[in-house]
Amino acid sequence: MKNKIIFPFITLTLLFTLTWSCKESFLEQVPTGTVSNVVLATEKGVNSLLIGAYASLDETTVSPWGVQADGPDNWVFGGVCSDDAYKGMNPTNETAINSLENFTATSQNSYCLNKWNVCYDGISRANDVLKVMALSNPPLDAKFTSSIRAQVLFIRAFLHFELKKVFNNIPYITDEVVDPTVVKNNVDTWPMIEADLKYAMENLPATQTDVGRPTKWAAQAFLAKAYLFQKKWNEAKPLLDDIIANSGKSLMPKYWDNFDIEHRHNDEAIFEIQASVNDGAANSANANYSNWGINPKNVDGTKSCCGAYQPSQNLVNAFQVDVNGLPILTGSVPQFKNDMGLSFSDAFVQDTVTPVDPRLDLIVGRRGLPYLDYGVMRGSSWVTNQAYGGPYVGKKGMIQKSESEYRTTTGWASSINAHIYKPIRFAHILLWRAEVAAETGDLATATTLVNMIRTRADQQKLMGRCRTFILLDQEGLNVDYDVPAANYVVKTYSSNFADIDFARKAIRTEMRLEFAMEGQRFFDLVRWGIAEPVMNAYFAHDREFRYALGGATPAIFIASKHEYFPIPQTQIDLQKGALEQNQGY
Repeated sequence: MKNKIIFPFITLTLLFTLTWSCKESFLEQVPTGTVSNVVLATEKGVNSLLIGAYASLDETTVSPWGVQADGPDNWVFGGVCSDDAYKGMNPTNETAINSLENFTATSQNSYCLNKWNVCYDGISRANDVLKVMALSNPPLDAKFTSSIRAQVLFIRAFLHFELKKVFNNIPYITDEVVDPTVVKNNVDTWPMIEADLKYAMENLPATQTDVGRPTKWAAQAFLAKAYLFQKKWNEAKPLLDDIIANSGKSLMPKYWDNFDIEHRHNDEAIFEIQASVNDGAANSANANYSNWGINPKNVDGTKSCCGAYQPSQNLVNAFQVDVNGLPILTGSVPQFKNDMGLSFSDAFVQDTVTPVDPRLDLIVGRRGLPYLDYGVMRGSSWVTNQAYGGPYVGKKGMIQKSESEYRTTTGWASSINAHIYKPIRFAHILLWRAEVAAETGDLATATTLVNMIRTRADQQKLMGRCRTFILLDQEGLNVDYDVPAANYVVKTYSSNFADIDFARKAIRTEMRLEFAMEGQRFFDLVRWGIAEPVMNAYFAHDREFRYALGGATPAIFIASKHEYFPIPQTQIDLQKGALEQNQGY
């Protein structure tokens, strides 16, 4: 039986109080509810506050409206700001994203402000749990307090990590901070993130009864990720090895099992951000708001809004393979055939000859190919503005037509749903370990781990060869569902990577293909130190294809500036003398 409420205890968010009022600072929180902190200093009260801290992980705690870019899937900061995706929609929709996409954003950008606010709001909630717990008299059970503290520090580290990726220079706020308005952002916060994650790793259980609560393995994975961002290969290695050997996690048999609601909480999930709909919460506040607009526009029963986050031509090109069934790592990558500039009423014969990685059509909706259970993607009729956002639509984050119970029945956008987000899954662990192996000279291990990912990629192909080339509607289409939709070929590397340079290209490409459209690409480019050449090559190529990247002020990536986004000016003004603006803004 399907479970409509994926994370039951989150729907109880802030049962007692937690109606907060912002004063002069983004962090100065004053409780205005009717229940005092002393009353809350019980196991029941602390657990209720902890629920409120968990609710902040979806990063929509300031308001369920106007925070579409702020969720942990980072579809704007990590996706649109990379070579994976275009903003989509129309030029006049969500205009704050326009300047982020072409790297002309200023410190007045509202999406930067929202990201800052929602994360620090959650950090404040987490710290409040510890502050209230300390008021208990007599003290609460030591085992209980250790468990609560471990969960809180995981949440606090997760949200600071989010801010670190986006802004780099951030104040780290703990429960011991008396006046957060004076905490500076010109210190290295990595040791603080590491410390919180180490405590969580050492005090969380290996398994949890309640889905959504982190385990030891989740904390360990995030700690390994923090080490990777700092190129601490030797520190990350034993953590990743331990997860691989002892966590009980494994790759799911099929790639799409990670994005199908029916296979949530699966064996590949290391940590998941929960969501629920139709649970009684006002405005579907517990739903996945971050992916509200990343699906096709409302057409052919999709009931979705608003056609944002469209896969780029550059990304589609990357899924082509060479004669050996391997990614094209050297030389120029050919332009893959597309229906740009064609109406759905024009004839278009899709490319069924060029060999491509099968993950392409599990991730990207292309004209003439089946799209989940909605029928055939009919080109321009599925795209809000093809000239502006290109011819493709995304699939990750979209629910099946048959899964209507996971779609909200209240509010303004029926595309808001109960899709969970996996910031880390076992595939990350394998490819991170491959990266560590390559960087430490173990090319054989690196090759083996990459081949594990590629072997799984060969286990699922999109079926359905459409032989109708004018797609006026879904009626009378000739689709052969016994034939693959395209020429899918994916092979493993037959010999060990030749050298570290080749290994890096292979691993980084595999990470792009495996995690495409999951909001992580830009942060990877930055931590690898290749954002400037990759992004500028992307702009040069795709501005010929998409006018929004060109024009009078063509998009350009400036090294030592655009790796991070501007700190909101309103926060710098409020925290005078404490916050310094990032370089170049």
